[in-house]
Amino acid sequence: MQTPLELAFRDIEPDEEIKDLVAGKVAHLEGFYDGITSCHVYLRAPHRSQRQGNRYEVTIEVRVPGDELVVRYDQNDVAEHEHLAVAIRNAFAAMDRELKRWKDRVTGEIKTHDGPLQGKVVEIHHDRDFGQIVATDQRLVYFHRNSVVDGSFDELRPRDPVELVVQTDESELGPQASTVRRIGTMQYDPAAKPAR
Repeated sequence: MQTPLELAFRDIEPDEEIKDLVAGKVAHLEGFYDGITSCHVYLRAPHRSQRQGNRYEVTIEVRVPGDELVVRYDQNDVAEHEHLAVAIRNAFAAMDRELKRWKDRVTGEIKTHDGPLQGKVVEIHHDRDFGQIVATDQRLVYFHRNSVVDGSFDELRPRDPVELVVQTDESELGPQASTVRRIGTMQYDPAAKPAR
């Protein structure tokens, strides 16, 4: 990294074992991608509850060329986060996944599908001009009336199959379709030969 690891403790006594654990997790991230420019880790114990104990909050900020990846696990998360080491492990596992997604995106190693991406409409609000599609790659994708080709937005219903093109830049709402086209359902044709 260009700058050393920055580790901050808030409402927690600094502990050498925890420092070593975090340093090891950061080294693992660097082993996966050596272009990380900086990493900031914030550990916090917001408050102690008599019933549930202390739920630790872990925030990890990793800066990579042209981007910043952030993972935050807070006190409202799972009960296992009463143990700081477990909260750290879970937060770094999530950062591992974020870093892998980012690396795949920038190196162009995202899996490509044969043909256009497809999905099914799972939610549609004709009165508010938007809906959501669950795509075959399991993403939930937002779409607006204007993205539906042939002006067929008002004809769309939940469970309708569609083809879609997802914008490369995610909006505040997450993945968003730039183009949605209604398609027919696939029919089984016993006479058709499988493609090889």
